[in-house]
Amino acid sequence: MSQQQILRVNFPGKLIFGNGVLTTLQQDVKRANFRHVLLLTITPLLEQLSELICELEADGVNVQVDTSVVQEPTFSDLNRVVEKYKSETIDLVIGIGGGSVLDVAKLAAAQLKSNQTLPEIVGNGLLKDRKIALYLGPATAGTGSEVSPNAILVDHENQKKGIISPYLVPDAVYVDPSLTLGVPSAITAATGLDAFTHCLEAFTNKFSQPFIDMYAFQGMKLIAENIVRAVTNGDDIQARNQVAMGSLLGGFCLGPVNTAGVHALSYPLGSMFHLPHGLSNALLLPYVMEFSYSASPSKYAQAAIALGCKQELTDELTARAGIQKVRQLIQECGIPTRLREVNIPREAIPKMAEDAMKITRLLVNNPREITLNDALSIFNAAY
Repeated sequence: MSQQQILRVNFPGKLIFGNGVLTTLQQDVKRANFRHVLLLTITPLLEQLSELICELEADGVNVQVDTSVVQEPTFSDLNRVVEKYKSETIDLVIGIGGGSVLDVAKLAAAQLKSNQTLPEIVGNGLLKDRKIALYLGPATAGTGSEVSPNAILVDHENQKKGIISPYLVPDAVYVDPSLTLGVPSAITAATGLDAFTHCLEAFTNKFSQPFIDMYAFQGMKLIAENIVRAVTNGDDIQARNQVAMGSLLGGFCLGPVNTAGVHALSYPLGSMFHLPHGLSNALLLPYVMEFSYSASPSKYAQAAIALGCKQELTDELTARAGIQKVRQLIQECGIPTRLREVNIPREAIPKMAEDAMKITRLLVNNPREITLNDALSIFNAAY
């Protein structure tokens, strides 16, 4: 069995899912006797989190709130947070927000008392320890970062870099779907389709695993059945719940199997044009599916079944119906379907393709090999 086929799963120490579970977080902080907490979040969530912060402070906990992470995080963002709090006494980092906030919270918990520099931990398995406790709560249903061993930062040369380590898996996760009620429809759509992509790319992955396929299939099914309702009626708590669960299941796929061609090709959209990660994936998803399905028609046919398609005469026909269903979902969610719709110039495609080919850790997972010419073709098809 090759190195990449070994199944390694690092689950969080505790996972609690349900509306209002932040109350449990507060109780867990008190029970563990943490006294100095760094809470990373975003300004729009402060009102929703005010009760949690007040309760913690009433329990004698010193809470420092940081809302400095406002877009896809960079090396500079993380370094600023670490520099600001490294001389403070911090015994717990809490991250509540979207994937950007969660990724910085994970890395801050690892870096605040570490002798390793950031460049030393970039890559797979290079982070050796985390001395500070870590609790996470997602406020979007999308990235799955709350349960994955991955964190993504943009480096000083504007390239996305991954830090992958079991030490980035948190001690406790609190998934409260009600936190997503205020998320605008465009973000709900993009993050939900990002979560769907995590599931699809794990399921159709060259190194897919039956254990992870269970999560991936159910995640695709839940998101496909509920994403349009969550987007068109943001107060539909049942739809929000189901999409949040689908996102969580997608997060479980990210460590053991990970993503593939869609994510690799989407990275330059984020680093070069600062497009949100979920939107970047949604823009490319059907085009990479179109390119890849012939290499694994059976898996893409099963994905189509998860999407609600019926079994056609052949796997190829079923797979194609699944691709069409994805296009339909994207359209119904109101997401742009072409690169030109988000003002990406055609002349940027060669550089985008060149940058995407550097993401070898994800490209190697794609069921069909993607060459530079293939990347150019996919970007042009998506234009």
